[in-house]
Amino acid sequence: MSRQAERSEATRTALVAAARELFAERGYAGVGTVEIVDRAGSSRGAMYHHFKDKKELFRAVYEQVQEEIVAQVAAAMEDVGDDPSAALDTGLRVFLDTCLQRDKARIGLVDAPAVLGWAAWREIDERYALGLVTAGLEMGRAAGVLRADLPLRPLAHMVLASLAEAGLLIAGSDDPETAGREALPAVLAFLEGLRA
Repeated sequence: MSRQAERSEATRTALVAAARELFAERGYAGVGTVEIVDRAGSSRGAMYHHFKDKKELFRAVYEQVQEEIVAQVAAAMEDVGDDPSAALDTGLRVFLDTCLQRDKARIGLVDAPAVLGWAAWREIDERYALGLVTAGLEMGRAAGVLRADLPLRPLAHMVLASLAEAGLLIAGSDDPETAGREALPAVLAFLEGLRA
């Protein structure tokens, strides 16, 4: 990579990091582009070189958040070993735990649907999370611990929707920790209905 390309990538990384901090603190609507570039130690020209507008920068931040969540959940599921039931339960728990992290909750659950629009938000969510949910369900079916009589694609969407709704309950609560403790048994009960 050339020095120019390295500087360009460093600038982009700094802009995304600064925007993420600010969006987590005050939400998308409460942050201006001047504040973002100031925190990044950059310029508006550099920001607009990398991103068409603040919304596109937000999208990059949201995709970064999604990548991190999927990586956390996947790693936790792998750590469980060959027990598909334990892996699914662990994946659900880790996802709900990420909803307690302010940046992930505010950016991913509160602001993303409004800022990006429902269709774009779902497209990104499906690209990252739906694949992981589908893989978990396929693993459970292959091991004989989950029902195989239900169509996989709609089932994966229903599981993803229940997780998103649980996440919204946690993110929107005045007491996220309690909301998380209350949401977990409900999500696990939903999963229990899918067991073979």
